[in-house]
Amino acid sequence: MIDLKAKPFDLTKEQIRNVQQIVQQLSLEEKIGQLFCLHGDYKDTNEIKQVIADYTPGAMMYRPGDSHEIQAIHRLIQESSKVPLLLAANLEAGGDGIGNDGTFFGRAIQVAAAEDKKHAYRLGKIAGAEGAAVGCNWAFAPVVDINLNFANPITNVRTFGSDVSRVKDLSLQYIRGCQEEGVAVSIKHFPGDGVDDRDQHLLTSVNSLSTEEWDQTYGVVYRELIEAGAKTVMVGHIKQPAYSRKLRPGITDDEILPGSLSPELLQDLLRKELNFNGLIVTDATNMAGFSSCGKRKKLLPQAIAAGCDMLLFTRNLAEDYACVLAGYQSGIISAERLEEAVLRILATKASLGLLDKEQLVPKKDALNILRCEQHRSWAYELSDESITLVKDTQNLLPLSPTSYKKVLVIVLGDVVSASGKPPVSKSFIQHLQAEGFDPLIFQKELHGDLLTKGTIEEFTAQFDLVIYFANIKTASNQTTVRINWLPPMGVDVPWFVEELPTMFISMANPYHLQDVPMIKTYINAYTANEFNPKVLVEKLVGKSAFKGINPIDPFCGYWDTKQ
Repeated sequence: MIDLKAKPFDLTKEQIRNVQQIVQQLSLEEKIGQLFCLHGDYKDTNEIKQVIADYTPGAMMYRPGDSHEIQAIHRLIQESSKVPLLLAANLEAGGDGIGNDGTFFGRAIQVAAAEDKKHAYRLGKIAGAEGAAVGCNWAFAPVVDINLNFANPITNVRTFGSDVSRVKDLSLQYIRGCQEEGVAVSIKHFPGDGVDDRDQHLLTSVNSLSTEEWDQTYGVVYRELIEAGAKTVMVGHIKQPAYSRKLRPGITDDEILPGSLSPELLQDLLRKELNFNGLIVTDATNMAGFSSCGKRKKLLPQAIAAGCDMLLFTRNLAEDYACVLAGYQSGIISAERLEEAVLRILATKASLGLLDKEQLVPKKDALNILRCEQHRSWAYELSDESITLVKDTQNLLPLSPTSYKKVLVIVLGDVVSASGKPPVSKSFIQHLQAEGFDPLIFQKELHGDLLTKGTIEEFTAQFDLVIYFANIKTASNQTTVRINWLPPMGVDVPWFVEELPTMFISMANPYHLQDVPMIKTYINAYTANEFNPKVLVEKLVGKSAFKGINPIDPFCGYWDTKQ
């Protein structure tokens, strides 16, 4: 039973009557359409209008692009639709989640490293304000997973770390900041990623905690965020066998399904035990973690029948729509379950004021808030308080150009930033030069023979210091986030740490020490944005102290990485 007066809806009697009236006026086909959050693949005006007319989708999500273009598309979508859409974006790190010209404030792990809740609130505030300016009203954030396994390729920098209380507290602040800007959040990925070392994009992953362990970790986080009024929950293609077995005694191994398809996890655990009254959306249904669980024509309606209210993305819109409609007509989705799902979708929209707003997408000048002075200032402050000196057992810092004039910089990864801007290594080099250093970027063609065949005397005569600058980002569909050294036999591997002062700076993955335990000076900056290189160099030369803490175990559980 849905209580529309209760959180996270908090609707008035008038709003409830309006929602119920709209639901009654929708045809069966329109109700089916409301169950879909489509991927924003549409750029052509006529195509957008046709998709909305034919399928009446309940939501849509565009990937980051030029904010003016995305805002115009959002405006067209809302003007073309009889029922306003939830317009979503992955606003995990700031406004750059929808506009390439938005503020890339910082990854969640960087916010956690600053050890001040104000930064999580500011992240939510920036994400909400800049997202709303582009026309978004739904943030697929925050990620409330817990980094319990450093080898997990997905959670990594996207979470607030491995400490349950920190994850909970910072997530609460993000939610407060974001929802103050009129943007709903979607806490994800229930029942919790970060336990195993696999990627739910590629297979159905497993949260293998016992029910007691889950209650003390993910359970604590979800319970408090739900109580705080998080409007939606995104359910992952992640199994939680312990709870499935507890809630369904006698369930066989092959009957255990991921959260997105599991009635016991959705209805018994999330709805009843955790008292979640809001909208449940699946993670992307074109992920293998979902698609490999059965035949798609049954999986899509099964997800709705199990308790999900909305399906994220499609493989083929016409086919998927037909599958869900057929699932209703064949009884997989009951009439009651369809009404309930649509009611929650409409109630979420009503709670955001979408059903009675005259202007659903702001005017063009609203985009002036993107990368505004205040947001940039906050980002620099985050950089100052988060960049972490993990270790300096050789007492190398602070650096002086007098002692370390000639610097060999070995860049790992860092082809281009997520928004298409120049690599951050370029900015780092420029700031080194401004401080009086003479940096030279390693090139295999120029320096490979020196590192593999040259004498130690030749090597140490050419350089005073070696800095590894790594920007090896986590990404969907890649199973590991490790350093791949140049052939043959690792041309650029740091074999020379006892011959020449050497340091390692990671701009993304905070777990690189597992691959370079011999490094004696190691720094985590967590985010490859425009703000960190400047502040980083200031800290290297002693103009600013290192203030960040370790929100995870950067030593990856190995004893030799601490030396």
